[in-house]
Amino acid sequence: MDRKTEIIEEIQKIESENQGRGGIYYQNLVTGETWGYREKEPYLAASIVKLPLMAAILLMKKQGLTSFRDQITVKESQKIPGCGVVQHMTGEPTLDIETLCKFMITISDSCATNVLFRHYGAELIHEKFLELGLIGTQFNREYWDLERENRGINNYFVPEEMGILLKKMYDRTLIDAESSQWLENILRQQQINHKMGGFLPMDFPMAHKTGDEEDKAHDVGIVFAEKPFILCYAYIGNNMQVYEDFIRRTTRTLAEDAGSIEAVMARLAEQE
Repeated sequence: MDRKTEIIEEIQKIESENQGRGGIYYQNLVTGETWGYREKEPYLAASIVKLPLMAAILLMKKQGLTSFRDQITVKESQKIPGCGVVQHMTGEPTLDIETLCKFMITISDSCATNVLFRHYGAELIHEKFLELGLIGTQFNREYWDLERENRGINNYFVPEEMGILLKKMYDRTLIDAESSQWLENILRQQQINHKMGGFLPMDFPMAHKTGDEEDKAHDVGIVFAEKPFILCYAYIGNNMQVYEDFIRRTTRTLAEDAGSIEAVMARLAEQE
């Protein structure tokens, strides 16, 4: 049995046993091989949609519609629970766009994300998503907006669309070379690494973004193995811990298939 078939069959087994829906998108950045399972379907996004929002902000910056130096004051009433530090800041802090973006990606700060979403507005963000080629991937409401959530208004991502975005970033064609490099650098600083990075050595090079809720287990990014590859995982259903374990094991296996993990770590050590 080849690796692709083995992985897809395991996803189907997890789906069957846990009343869930899993998906994966894979692309080898050396050979160009691509394959997937349910990779064209939309999934409730959790925090994954923060990645395309970051890309949209970079696009607006390139177009002169925003600046990283612009500042926003976070009102006390706008602080929400969840990941991040902004909710814990004393008073009503004023933060620049770049700081909010870094918080949004590296520690998945949902308060920072809401501040940015509110600043730009759903209509402009939707327009920029379309310019980036994102159709099924949508950012339709703030986090913890229970009124809109109860009306069925949600955020979505499509694994294949995230894979295409990451490929453009890798090729330095996502907006431009500078924007692509900035995005990769900040994704490499991701602090939530228990899924794709869970069975890899600490500090193994990856550029990724996670998404977690009580019934969701997502992770999308580039693994910089000897032969780098893109992985976009999605899961919605019961027993998300089972899928998280699948993500850890599968990422490790594919990294081993792509060359020597020890050689990658040795090169990193030489660069320090």
